[in-house]
Amino acid sequence: MKTKAIRLYGKEDLRLEEFELPAINEDEILASVVSDSICMSSYKAAHQGTDHKRIPNDVAENPIIIGHEFSGEIIEVGAKWQHKFKPGQKYSIQPAIYYENGPVGILSAPGYSYQHIGGDATHVIIPKDVLEQDCLLAYDGPGYYPASLAEPLSCVIGAMHANYHTKPGSYIHQMEIVQGGKMAILAGVGPMGLAAINYVVSREDRKPSLLVVTDIAQDRLDRAAEIFPVAWAKEKGIELVYLNTGNIENPVARLKEIAGGGYDDVFVFAPVAPVVEQGDAILAHDGCLNFFAGPSNPEFSAKLNFYNVHYAYTHIVGTSGGNNDDMVEALDIMSKGLDPAGLVTHVGGLNAVIETTLNLPNIPGGKKLIYTHKNMPLTAISDFAELGKTDSFYAELAKLVAKTKGLWNVEAEEYLLKNAPEI
Repeated sequence: MKTKAIRLYGKEDLRLEEFELPAINEDEILASVVSDSICMSSYKAAHQGTDHKRIPNDVAENPIIIGHEFSGEIIEVGAKWQHKFKPGQKYSIQPAIYYENGPVGILSAPGYSYQHIGGDATHVIIPKDVLEQDCLLAYDGPGYYPASLAEPLSCVIGAMHANYHTKPGSYIHQMEIVQGGKMAILAGVGPMGLAAINYVVSREDRKPSLLVVTDIAQDRLDRAAEIFPVAWAKEKGIELVYLNTGNIENPVARLKEIAGGGYDDVFVFAPVAPVVEQGDAILAHDGCLNFFAGPSNPEFSAKLNFYNVHYAYTHIVGTSGGNNDDMVEALDIMSKGLDPAGLVTHVGGLNAVIETTLNLPNIPGGKKLIYTHKNMPLTAISDFAELGKTDSFYAELAKLVAKTKGLWNVEAEEYLLKNAPEI
């Protein structure tokens, strides 16, 4: 079968090409890709080329397919896996496979290391490396884009599971956020922050009684409150507070006042030293601060109150991704109704991948969602209405997203898949 794919040949050398995939072996699966969410990690890989630890040294001769947040449908299943998978199944993939015998050893991953699998392609071969690690995950929920966003959502889920607390006299860490505790998400109304709000309020097994979400941009806070209303959280048993700390003289004092003290779990969603220090300052006894935001500066640092570390047992963790269990949980909770559409701000076709990937930090907004069989410029969802004044395609998309407060949705996806031109 022929595939069209974005292949990496070296630093900033991405090419849209069509080529023939080999016939699958008994321990492989042939699949179509429908959607791929472009990640900052792909930007880093594209700019670093073979300097990137996951990129093979021979990509100039054996290029790899980029993209690792993707979903689609299984087409053909090799004999070894027919007991577990079947044609027509929708899927997602956990790219962090940690397979020792991969192209670059333990760090090998789809979207970085393989010639025949990556998210920015129309068709791929899922190798035994993925299958033997149980990293091909069936998805039974609506649409395709939620499965593409399972990996970023799993990062949020992993952060919640990575927090820990202690009991006096015991050295055993009690993993997870505090049930019925007080939580703050600082700088928390960006796309990943919105995903965190959605997950925290939607999960059923464990949740805080108070969730305070901060930012310094009122328009972003207002948008978050529109998407995830305070009343919705109250119905789920959570007091949700949106707080603009940019116009408060003493944010720490105000945050403590809201909580009636400190916070059990604090998540920092921006690599900004004052925000980190603010999070440290509002920790309760045995409070856990999770530094979720990944800084680009290797020298990034912030002050930490070590008096409280010693006497109040405060502590800090950092997470940068989710594991396979987190991906399974993400897919499960989405199949039960959680919609991660708040992560998505742009949609486009395979033709838009190269420019988008190479310039990703300069494109505002959240996730850029690619429909790999389509030829469509990368387009902000917020621009649909204006473009619709002269283009009926965008006019219809504008009507469809208006039904969900301007968020991407399954109905809009279905319309795009039926009506956007093929690549």
